[in-house]
Amino acid sequence: MNPRARYSFGGDEHVFVEIDDAMSLPAFFKGMAICTELKRLAIPGVTEICPANASYQVRFDPDVIAPQAMLETLQRIEDEVGGASLDLETRIVEIPVLYNDPWTHETLMRFRERHQDPTSTDIEYAARINGKASVDEFIAAHSGSPWFVSMVGFVAGLPFLFQMVERERQLEVPKYLRPRTDTPKLTIGHGGCFACIYSVRGAGGYQMFGITPSPIFDPEQGLPYLKDLMVFFRPGDIVKWKPIDRDTYEREAAKVAAGTFDLRIRPVKFSLKAFLENPAGYNQQLLEVLHGD
Repeated sequence: MNPRARYSFGGDEHVFVEIDDAMSLPAFFKGMAICTELKRLAIPGVTEICPANASYQVRFDPDVIAPQAMLETLQRIEDEVGGASLDLETRIVEIPVLYNDPWTHETLMRFRERHQDPTSTDIEYAARINGKASVDEFIAAHSGSPWFVSMVGFVAGLPFLFQMVERERQLEVPKYLRPRTDTPKLTIGHGGCFACIYSVRGAGGYQMFGITPSPIFDPEQGLPYLKDLMVFFRPGDIVKWKPIDRDTYEREAAKVAAGTFDLRIRPVKFSLKAFLENPAGYNQQLLEVLHGD
């Protein structure tokens, strides 16, 4: 059971709520449950609800709902969902990844002086410090189990992902000693225990492992899975990385350019209780849903 959340005001219009000090799926689910209930209640004066890894923030109009009343409302919701069944109607998505691609390789070589180990590549370094015998073994560990999208932000459409394995099996890699001034668009990055996909080209400090051909942010909404919203990911999504080779990457990139590329997406009901009881077995069930037709 998580301890009671910590509440603090941010200026006149925000309440910031820390569910726990450390990221965990129980902490994430508790925050999601509170945010879902707050949205359902449609409380006058609440203007924005932003879930994050192990916290959330609420923006409100103090002329409509007083700050103390807002805080007490959130505390009441926390008490009500504390013992609730933490299930989530969500979706599982397969994201193709070209590991060790030439574009992130060229970029990481330009910034070796900012890295912990200038004599190796990012993925070689990550494999070594995680006790993997080879890059291939590291890729198998990275792509072998699903990841949870715990929050979306920082830049438009960028997802942060938490690996759905036992804590001792989670891959962890520190960020660069100093951030890069360049990162290719759609880079698969990793910092601490979190993976991400860089939705646009720009600065960054996460280790770079590969690249995906799949756009995840598109203001023009030119692809089938982006028709409803220019930002693809949302908190609670489950992602399975699919390693691909260079030829497959080029074919998929051509489909993206033609506007015909699509993702494998399946609806799924995720049970936190069932996952915690048997992570490996539950992950296998999720993958069966993903590949079932």
